[in-house]
Amino acid sequence: MKITKYPQSCLLIETKGKKILIDSGALKYKEEYFNVWNSVDIILITHKHPDHCNSSVLEKLDKNIIIYSTKEVQNAYKNLQIKVIKENDILNLENNISIEVVHAIHGYQPLLKGNEINENVGYIIDDGENRLYATSDTICFKNEYKADILAIPVTGHGLTMSAFEAALYAKEVGATLTIPVHMDNPKFPPDFDYIKEMFEKYEVEYELLENDETIEVE
Repeated sequence: MKITKYPQSCLLIETKGKKILIDSGALKYKEEYFNVWNSVDIILITHKHPDHCNSSVLEKLDKNIIIYSTKEVQNAYKNLQIKVIKENDILNLENNISIEVVHAIHGYQPLLKGNEINENVGYIIDDGENRLYATSDTICFKNEYKADILAIPVTGHGLTMSAFEAALYAKEVGATLTIPVHMDNPKFPPDFDYIKEMFEKYEVEYELLENDETIEVE
C-alpha cells in the first residue's frame, strides 16, 4: 500500500491497482495536484467543510471518478455528483478491496457556529494485507475499530482530538503506524513538541509526513 499525503487531511491510497483519494480539500491546494487527482478511481469525502471538499476542483475532474460522501455533503455541493453513503455501509471494489464507512463525531466550538457538521464519517480501507483508517475530524469516542494504519487529526481546539487523545486512540485501534493529519490551518496550528511528547509517552509508532510525501507500507 502506497500513501501520499496532501495538505490538511488529504491522502492518496494506491493499492492493488486502485487509487483512492480521501478528503481532497481546498486548503493549500496547488494546480499541480489536478492531474494526480484526475487519475484516481474513487474519491471519499468525510464531511462538508471545504478543507475536506474542494468542490470547484472536484467538479472539473473526469466524470468517471465516483465521489462518495454523505447526504449533507450532497446537499452542500449541488455542483457535484455525489454517490451518497452512510455509516455502516461497505463499498466493495475489485481485487478484494473493501471500504467500511464508520462513525465520526466532529467537535464544536463557537467559531463553528453556522457551519456545524451534522453528518460525519470515517473510512477504513482494507486491501487484505493492510487496514488504513482515516478518522475524519473527530473527537474521541468509544469503538471497536481495528486498523494497521491510522490517519488521525491531532490539533484539538475543540474540533478534533489533540495528540493526547490521538495517541490513546491509536493504541486502542491497534495501529502499527499512525499518520497525524489536519495540521495546515494557521487558525489551528499544531504543537509538534506536544505531538512528539504524547506519541512517545504512549509508545505510538508514527510518521510526520510532509505534504506531497509518499511512503509505502508492506
